[in-house]
Amino acid sequence: MKKRLGILPCITWLTAAMWLWYATPAAALELKFNPVAPGVYAFIGEIGSRTYANEGMNANTGFIVTDAGVVVVDSGSTYRVAKQIHNVIKKTTQQPVKYVINTGDQDHRWLGNGYFQQQGAQIIAARQALADMQERGDSLIESLATELKEKAKGTKQVLPTRLFDSEEKLQLGNTAIRVLHFAGGHTPGDSVVWLPQQSIVFTGDLVYVDRLLGVLPFSNVKHWLASFDAMEKLQPKIIIPGHGKVCDLDKARQETRDYLRLLRSHMQTALQQGVDLQTAIDTLDQSRFKYLQNWAMLKGSNASRTYLEMEME
Repeated sequence: MKKRLGILPCITWLTAAMWLWYATPAAALELKFNPVAPGVYAFIGEIGSRTYANEGMNANTGFIVTDAGVVVVDSGSTYRVAKQIHNVIKKTTQQPVKYVINTGDQDHRWLGNGYFQQQGAQIIAARQALADMQERGDSLIESLATELKEKAKGTKQVLPTRLFDSEEKLQLGNTAIRVLHFAGGHTPGDSVVWLPQQSIVFTGDLVYVDRLLGVLPFSNVKHWLASFDAMEKLQPKIIIPGHGKVCDLDKARQETRDYLRLLRSHMQTALQQGVDLQTAIDTLDQSRFKYLQNWAMLKGSNASRTYLEMEME
């Protein structure tokens, strides 16, 4: 009996310790926004997959501080992340967030909208993004809830309310901002945020560097290339890509445009010669892009989806 009584305090202590472990709030992701130019800040996300630790922020976002308010470029993956973005902004400036621009239809581009809407911000996106957001929104949230668990709490579909077809112009004090939709690409609603005075462009998912881009079931490689060509005509000096480090136009050409061109060129030849899908995939040499992260994981599906896209043209 004495032995059993001696064990009880240990069991009680262990139970209490486990309860405290589960009750402790999960550590927040530390969002670091670095200045790219005066008033322009960028968060460079991880280039791997979405994880519990990175809270789905395996992508880049940013914000622009003007003398008449702040513009957020992509609201983040969840309500919680959006709040963290705002906390960084409040440490940077006393200006309120006036606008949030969603550069695309992927989760990390718009699922933080709900938080910023509560702060009184207008949410802007290309009209072409809306249908895809409505169609995939529930599944995106469900997927995030599975991966992020309690970190996804409070995240809901909050759609953009200020829509545009090809261009939306914003003038905040002395700062001119142009939001441009060309032809989509990675997602139907892909847009860029162009700062003509600084020659800086936030490209959203039209540009991937440091990691291989992903051609998804709703992507369109032909449209993607057309959008890249249109963005290229802006001749930006600084590119804040959707994924990867801040770069110049040459790097964006090498790691996004040239890869997309390779996919289409090879698959066009394969289809002209009547080659079947598997043979077309097997004969595509993508090795010059092997240095990019996620190459092994994505190269096969990228090739397959490009072939199937072109087969329907």
